[in-house]
Amino acid sequence: MFSHVHIGARDLERLVVFYDALLAKLGLIQMPEGNGGAAKGVGWRCPNRRWPQFYVQYPINALPATCGNGVQVSFLAASEDQVREVWALAIEMGGADEGEPALREYASDFYAAYCRDPEGNKLCFVYAPDH
Repeated sequence: MFSHVHIGARDLERLVVFYDALLAKLGLIQMPEGNGGAAKGVGWRCPNRRWPQFYVQYPINALPATCGNGVQVSFLAASEDQVREVWALAIEMGGADEGEPALREYASDFYAAYCRDPEGNKLCFVYAPDH
């Protein structure tokens, strides 16, 4: 459904280290070409696929990046174990807990964990077998 997601960064180097570690656990690779646009940033994608893509970048308007109230980026995991592993790594790397790994009320097989990245962006790691 989505081609790409961008989030703004105040400390790009710190966020790249954070996301590089987390997204590698989910099987995503950093794109060597960066974001290909006017703003300085870094992108990730699945190996051998162009889309979807996830980017961390400085805002193109040169204003400070802020996290959005009510905005969340959710990453699909391959298993409940992977959800636990990636969430624990996020917390270890400076993320803030927003909900430990557990089954959620959205569906009987929706297993998810929530956190904030070091700049306050809300993330979800989810495993739902029918995805």
